Amino acid sequence: MTGPDPGDEDAARLAAESLADRDVTGWFERLYAAAEEGDAVVPWDRGAPHRLLVEWAREHRPDAAGLRGIVVGCGLGDDAELVAGLGFDTVAFDVSPTAIRTARRRHPDSPVHYRVANLLDPPDGWQGAFDLVVESLTVQSLPDPPRPVAIANVASLVAPGGTLLVIASARDEGDPVDGPPWPLTRDEIDAFAAGGLDPVRIEDIPLSGDPSARRWRAEFRRPERGG
Repeated sequence: MTGPDPGDEDAARLAAESLADRDVTGWFERLYAAAEEGDAVVPWDRGAPHRLLVEWAREHRPDAAGLRGIVVGCGLGDDAELVAGLGFDTVAFDVSPTAIRTARRRHPDSPVHYRVANLLDPPDGWQGAFDLVVESLTVQSLPDPPRPVAIANVASLVAPGGTLLVIASARDEGDPVDGPPWPLTRDEIDAFAAGGLDPVRIEDIPLSGDPSARRWRAEFRRPERGG
């Protein structure tokens, strides 16, 4: 029998400290800074892009010539590197300066535009600016509140004709949860469409070897102007 993942324990401890200070995002920087010093483990740092993103890209093979992509809460950059490799002019952001510094160091020749930014207060000029928006595991790392604000801000990034791909842990309404992460319900997944996006496909995917653990992979599209 294996014990708890030490990375999950580090994240839970640092999140609890930040939330006690009424700081819902500060634990990300604390975690990445501690990991840089060798005092913590980032549980989602797998050294590769998320497999559900890899599968989606393999299936869709998007024509990215001249298009812009953005990766929300990019962490150490593995998902962003995949999106850039598809041909998107890619922005990747994280609230943690240490995460961005580490991503740049890990990918020194990357075409990705890594920058520090806060999903709860995104920079001017990003609204409706991206043809592919990838949100993988970030919203589930925020409590409620301010999760509804984060969901709305993710959706606002999608350009006319653009696509939003959401990957998140799944739970049923009413299931007990003690985050982070706080897995998303179907209603929360549906809320990504509240900003004028149309659902394309919403998948509830069980993890192999653990039928109680599930992941959402949800694709949305914003209609073309005048469409």
